[in-house]
Amino acid sequence: MLTWLIVLPVLAGALGAVRLLRRHRAGHAFRWLLATNLALLGGASAVLVTALAGPAQASARAAASTGVNGTALIAAAIAVAGASIGAAIAVAYTGAAALAALSERPELFGRAMVIVGLAEGIAVYGLVVAILLIGKA
Repeated sequence: MLTWLIVLPVLAGALGAVRLLRRHRAGHAFRWLLATNLALLGGASAVLVTALAGPAQASARAAASTGVNGTALIAAAIAVAGASIGAAIAVAYTGAAALAALSERPELFGRAMVIVGLAEGIAVYGLVVAILLIGKA
């Protein structure tokens, strides 16, 4: 699996270098981007399958003996990732709207920052859920 983790960034860099050297026309850029993304998706899928299939039985025995629940740890990672992505999207939209409102009416600064702060709170909620899940692991 470590080999795949090293190969994926090298593959991405090599595909980018080939793209720059070949200088495709604009019509082929979408197909090239799609092929690059599919190649990286295939590599990431191979890493996932290798990581989950190989040591699954050994980790199940180790988890039974040590009491570590891997499912809770994966759920915590998903909670943090999802909340962070959601917060990033929310801050992007609310921040842009807040700046637009502030350019017209500067007295709305306090209200705009509260709205942006609420959007950032989504990431904090995901972190709290992850801490709770890790505590139960």
